[in-house]
Amino acid sequence: MSKNRYPRLLGFLPLLGMMLMLGGCKWTLLDPKGQVGLDERNLIITATLLMLLVVIPVIVMTFAFAWKYRASNTNATYAPKWSHSTKIEIAVWLVPILIIIALGYVTYKSTHALDPYRPLESDVKPINIEVVALDWKWLFIYPDQGIATVNQIRFPEHTPLNFKITSDAVMNSFFIPALGGQIYAMAGMQTKLHLIANQKAEMEGISANYSGAGFTGMKFKAISTSQEDFDAWVAEVKAAPKQLDQAEYEALAKPSQNNPVALYSSYTPDLFQKIVDKYEGMKPGKPVKHEKKEVAAVEGTDMSSHSAAGAEE
Repeated sequence: MSKNRYPRLLGFLPLLGMMLMLGGCKWTLLDPKGQVGLDERNLIITATLLMLLVVIPVIVMTFAFAWKYRASNTNATYAPKWSHSTKIEIAVWLVPILIIIALGYVTYKSTHALDPYRPLESDVKPINIEVVALDWKWLFIYPDQGIATVNQIRFPEHTPLNFKITSDAVMNSFFIPALGGQIYAMAGMQTKLHLIANQKAEMEGISANYSGAGFTGMKFKAISTSQEDFDAWVAEVKAAPKQLDQAEYEALAKPSQNNPVALYSSYTPDLFQKIVDKYEGMKPGKPVKHEKKEVAAVEGTDMSSHSAAGAEE
């Protein structure tokens, strides 16, 4: 007996190791710093509890039935010809149906309430931030303040954030776990995300979509501050020596890893829109501007020249 006991105990060692490693993980999603993240956390908990209404009774009944109808229990009811129970049929069908209805209601309500394109209701004027995913860093443009940064954003607490997101590289995903929500960044397209911070905090933003060799280092800092500290930071950035002109942007857009934070006191006008528009020739059916003439990109024709023209613009 003792010889067989030790191999069984050794089988639990990998499980113990996994528990120890998971113990070092951060509970960011369950400790949100913004209202959107808080609503998403509550949704996760609600959906989990509703599903546990089925899972827990099934697990309990599995052990209960195994114990009650074990071979050594001679007092258990023996009914070899049993085939139907109306009560059991009602229970196994009605309970899951009610849970699915409840989940459907919660899903419908939360889908519209947490729509990333839906602006947040607030009396405070929002901060507009344009986001560009590059290889392998994040460019942030503040159109209202006339500044730009790399791998860091700052914003006041209790102030809505309106993000416009695109990519000048492969498809990526913009995600600040502590604030909630993530949205894809795609070349030639513009997506939106609306967030808000409920308190002052320094949070980590990440790329949530594998994008190549520098993916693991494609992180940025998202810092919520007071309005006064934000205004002081904007003034500091405006005094920075660097300017994000076209030549500087082209150098920045080249693949690089683990980029430090960079501050730009100004940037090329309409830079974000130019980045989106440079891929317009890749969209079949969309007119492409070339030498002041519009050439319809008709489906089925050779698009290589149109793509090159759109990229040059």
